[in-house]
Amino acid sequence: MNIVLLSGGSGKRLWPLSNDTRSKQFIKIFKTDAGDYESMVQRVYRQILSVDASANVTIATSKSQVSAIHNQLGTEVGVSVEPCRRDTFPAIALATAYLHDVRGVSENESVVVCPVDPYVEQDYFEALEELGRLASDSEANLVLMGIEPTYPSAKYGYIIPESKTAVSRVSVFKEKPDEETAKDYISRGALWNGGVFAFRLGYVLGRAHELIAFQDYQDLYDKYDTLQKISFDYAVVEHEPCIEVMRFSGMWKDMGTWNTLTEAMESPNIGKAILNDTCENVHVVNELDVPVLCMGLKDMVVSASPEGILVSDKAQSSYIKPFVDAIDQQIMFAEKSWGSFRVIDIGEGSMTIKVTLNAGHKMNYHSHERRDEIWNVIEGEGRTVIGGVERKVTAGDVITMKAGTPHTIIADTVLQVIEVQVGQEISVADKKKLE
Repeated sequence: MNIVLLSGGSGKRLWPLSNDTRSKQFIKIFKTDAGDYESMVQRVYRQILSVDASANVTIATSKSQVSAIHNQLGTEVGVSVEPCRRDTFPAIALATAYLHDVRGVSENESVVVCPVDPYVEQDYFEALEELGRLASDSEANLVLMGIEPTYPSAKYGYIIPESKTAVSRVSVFKEKPDEETAKDYISRGALWNGGVFAFRLGYVLGRAHELIAFQDYQDLYDKYDTLQKISFDYAVVEHEPCIEVMRFSGMWKDMGTWNTLTEAMESPNIGKAILNDTCENVHVVNELDVPVLCMGLKDMVVSASPEGILVSDKAQSSYIKPFVDAIDQQIMFAEKSWGSFRVIDIGEGSMTIKVTLNAGHKMNYHSHERRDEIWNVIEGEGRTVIGGVERKVTAGDVITMKAGTPHTIIADTVLQVIEVQVGQEISVADKKKLE
């Protein structure tokens, strides 16, 4: 099975756990059988491989999310990197060219495209396999998955099939309606459009060449920032007369808001939290190393992270985005391909960060022109390379790098370092990567 997972999102609706580099799909909130927690993308990737261990999985994503993907899934998963955001049609066109030109997938093979963050069970991925088989065998150029609606929702678009059979030609598509119109659609047999579809690779690659002038994957990548922002629905689906839809009646939830996310939580709290016995329908997600105490709350979500603290009525949490848009602050936590960092303190002319490097990983060899750095190793063993000179380091060691000095650190075990940056212009722009 060739499957493309669309991993977009700006990290606004699940603030303060999400930010521009840590969208909702990377938040570890789902409890595993082993008792630890996994993210949406980890859950979906695990579920795909449980159905098809040889699945060719590619994640279409922005540059800002690549490090988090490699951190959580490893380096084996395919990644089609969008140089900038251009909506779903350019993203799918680029991923299709990537599969053909980089991964060597034949134009006759089917490709399944779906969001990276649905909350589903194994039958959903078994349905994706069937969707891929239909795309290979059907005369239709596109085969969509239609979700059997459980209530008249105004959040989704609708697909109205020609018949009530398991697989049917599509009669018409409808945009997101109001609730009364949604009731009418459902009475006519409409299905939710969950953004899941399959096609033969050559079909979408051909449509991409018709709509965009490019030679191959690299050429498309190089001119990506010049492409029109347009969705796959508007660019392709609305102009395709030969479309089928396959019904799916299994469990399917869109984890797009705090309200829907807390519905999937197995316990009322993650992290340090105390809820007294007068609390009703309250969920707490706390990433700080301090306790959160809730008393007498009803239908509330409380979330605390280095980015901020949210206390909200669950229904109101759906309207968080414009308020978060108005917040302008430095990213306080991020996962990188080598580990993660968390900002502890920001002062006038200084910044203090806790850095965790995974065993066997290292930072890029780099230098800074406008700041000094001091590393205080607090846990683990590793090596530093300062100005080309390598030395072993362990807990208790302190290493100082003056501005302009090339440096990196290599983790032989899990390595934790308190990094203090000192300078008048501390910014992510002041970093020069070196060989």
